[in-house]
Amino acid sequence: MCIRDRYENESIMIDAVRIREIAEAQMDGTDLFVVDVRVAPGNGIEVVVDSDTQVGIDRCVALSRAIEASLDREQEDFELTVTSAGIGQPLRMLRQYRKLIGREVEVVLKEGGKLVATLTDATGEAITVEYQEKAAVEGKKRKELVTRRRELPLAEVKSTCEHLSFK
Repeated sequence: MCIRDRYENESIMIDAVRIREIAEAQMDGTDLFVVDVRVAPGNGIEVVVDSDTQVGIDRCVALSRAIEASLDREQEDFELTVTSAGIGQPLRMLRQYRKLIGREVEVVLKEGGKLVATLTDATGEAITVEYQEKAAVEGKKRKELVTRRRELPLAEVKSTCEHLSFK
């Protein structure tokens, strides 16, 4: 099955669905998973993968070779890049959120606010975070640090990425 689209200049475009299928077949039985596949005009292919543990360069190289072996350069010239989902890149899949449970994330809300908090839960509809903030406590003169727990519907979240602190 090879799905192709023709562009005005009549060049053949490699299909992202086909590349995803090839990559997923190669990763079957591992903890690797496809985050994104992009194919640009001119057949520039970018495959972004992640893992429940870690993605080493050797795993990216092996996947790149497997994908390349499944494509015919005689028929379709292409440039292939296989990368791991980088720190600081927005999370795209529930599996990525679940991987970061217990770690600090930076959540940018559609309303414009930003929150650095510990991710405590993730579902297909919402994420739950905990963070500390100073708040007035009844019977106290000074504000004290209190732990807040907040459930954020994914519909209200613009982006979420792993937070790195260099303190």
